[in-house]
Amino acid sequence: MKRVGVIGGGQLAWMMGDAAKKLGVELVVQTPSKSDPAVSIAQDTVFAAIDDAKTTEILAQKSDVITFENEFVDLEALSLLANQGVCFRPRLEALFPLLDKYHQRCYLRDLGLPVPQFLAVDGVENLAAKIEHFRFPVVLKSRRHGYDGQGTFIIQDLASLQQKLSPAANQSQFLIEEFIPFARELAVIAARSVNGEVVIYPVVETQQEQQVCRRVIAPADITLNQAEQCEAIAHTLLNSLQAVGVFGIELFLTQDGKVLVNEIAPRTHNSGHFSIDACQTSQFEQHLRAVCGLPLGNPTLHCQMAVMVNLLGYENSDSDYQSQRQQLAAIDQATVHWYGKTESRPGRKLGHVTVLLNETNQKTANHLAQTLESLWYPS
Repeated sequence: MKRVGVIGGGQLAWMMGDAAKKLGVELVVQTPSKSDPAVSIAQDTVFAAIDDAKTTEILAQKSDVITFENEFVDLEALSLLANQGVCFRPRLEALFPLLDKYHQRCYLRDLGLPVPQFLAVDGVENLAAKIEHFRFPVVLKSRRHGYDGQGTFIIQDLASLQQKLSPAANQSQFLIEEFIPFARELAVIAARSVNGEVVIYPVVETQQEQQVCRRVIAPADITLNQAEQCEAIAHTLLNSLQAVGVFGIELFLTQDGKVLVNEIAPRTHNSGHFSIDACQTSQFEQHLRAVCGLPLGNPTLHCQMAVMVNLLGYENSDSDYQSQRQQLAAIDQATVHWYGKTESRPGRKLGHVTVLLNETNQKTANHLAQTLESLWYPS
């Protein structure tokens, strides 16, 4: 039996629980709090911040291999452990180009992958000259630690940009990107094995509000050529990184039908949650298969279509929303996944619901997503 150490104890680690049981794998989790979701499914837990590499040494002693639920780690410190023979999957070298969003952009560009125009900025000095090739609005992103819309800002004019970058406003390093007036946002989950085999899940449409994913529709309503472009990007990226495990790749589909890479997550991803109920092999099982050196599973859908809606907090509360969850679960072919978090706050991911469909109809899928949200959010 393999023991897999997981850095991070949130819902992504929690969702590995069922897959671990199925594969006969034990999970050991490093996480800060006893109330974190994955504590309930772990065989053993090491309590510490996920960037506490000293504690990861204890995790390593209890594990055959270490993987990541969360990429906000101290790679320099973990490298010392890797040099002592600790096995990380994905390997640390695959994470180094990705954790800083500017370095990630440069890496993707140097691979020849299509990305928005971008520039690193570190203050207001000569700002107007530096960004003369950009048209407003622009996108301003924190280079580190941004997720779920945190650290991402749509800026409408130079004065607002100067204000945001003033030393008084923040101490962060930023990246400026051209604003892409996309037709759709897409995502694809891909996995690579220790032997270099790559499998790719169906490309999905992600519908975001305020840079937070609200809904996922699988598969996306795109052309065969566009789907092939997304798959080619995934192959190029995972093979170049020599990655092992599951990666989430967020993409833009432009108004004129081009595919651009938005961001890479070196782990299981919210856009792949539909796979638990809708695919032959969930992204969580696939990730454990990859990091344990097992053959990869079949990523195809076993239904015509699936709709996944995130259940986000909309108030400060300690309710478990039993009544709303029962209404959602009563919908035909619906499964509610509740992460067991003890408190709700606006924007917090509390769970998700996935509904399987026996037809491929974008209109039906969008209408269903609206119905699910109307049952969850107060009017």
